[in-house]
Amino acid sequence: MFITEVKQENGFDKIVLKDTLSKTFVEILPSCGAMLHSFTVLHNGESLNVIDHYDDAADFKSNVTDKGFKSCKLSPFACRINNATYHFAGTEYTIQKFLLNESALHGLLYDAVFTILEQYSDEASAGITLKYAYTGTDKGYPFHYDCLVAYHLKKDNELTVITEIINRDKGLIPIQDGWHPYFQLGGRIDELHLEFQSKEMVVLNEALIPTGELVAYNEFGSLKQIGEACFDNCYTMNFAECQPLCVLRDIKKNIQIEIRPDKHYPYLQIYTPLHRHSLAIENLSAAPDAFNNKMGLITLQAGENIIFATTYKITPLI
Repeated sequence: MFITEVKQENGFDKIVLKDTLSKTFVEILPSCGAMLHSFTVLHNGESLNVIDHYDDAADFKSNVTDKGFKSCKLSPFACRINNATYHFAGTEYTIQKFLLNESALHGLLYDAVFTILEQYSDEASAGITLKYAYTGTDKGYPFHYDCLVAYHLKKDNELTVITEIINRDKGLIPIQDGWHPYFQLGGRIDELHLEFQSKEMVVLNEALIPTGELVAYNEFGSLKQIGEACFDNCYTMNFAECQPLCVLRDIKKNIQIEIRPDKHYPYLQIYTPLHRHSLAIENLSAAPDAFNNKMGLITLQAGENIIFATTYKITPLI
């Protein structure tokens, strides 16, 4: 049996989707960019939240940018825009929101207040749909669009996250979509094993902007201990391989996180924070700086929509 709850905790207004049989639950924060705050399972008699999260509402408000935008929704662009500037339909635009080293980072909705459209629970699953209507408030992105984010918790510790973008403007708009979850399994990531099915690595310059070059890459094509590896890279996904396309495993705790993106997320960004207690694994619809380099950039006609989906599954290993 699944249930949906609303509660206040640590200054957050939370939506909780819960599997009462397995005790698995997820917590979503509508007022913090529709963020996934918790994906918690009962493993070996203990609760394990695999999402690296914020301590409380004050922590999020003060540190969302300093803590690397962890778990944030990335829209209408992901990663960065070089010099915060791009050209679209013959016009130059400059993003005004968060800038780092002269580049715009991680979109405009990471701290947006989403509203609840619907929620449900039944014998098989629980879910919620959230909406934010963006009305061109940043002069660097003066277009109107709706962003709908839906979470569906199902049996066997499976969570599907679906994003729908609807163009509410009068003409074409550029769109890139992504997520920025940081995954943790307890302790440092050095001991964890990682696998992801990639075709190429996107070559980045010192400013982490793609050069346009792709190089073959399959170093983590099978499970391999992360060790001292450092990531701040983007890869193209190899959908010819079987799902899950990415696995993060703790061989000591006998548990793994599986990630199953759909084909509208053909890029994967991986980042190791300095503290190395979690790992950012980001599904992206396009490469960094896509508004300039067009690598995966999507344009939507007036009234047109597009849907992106990723499924996360936490699997205990017997």
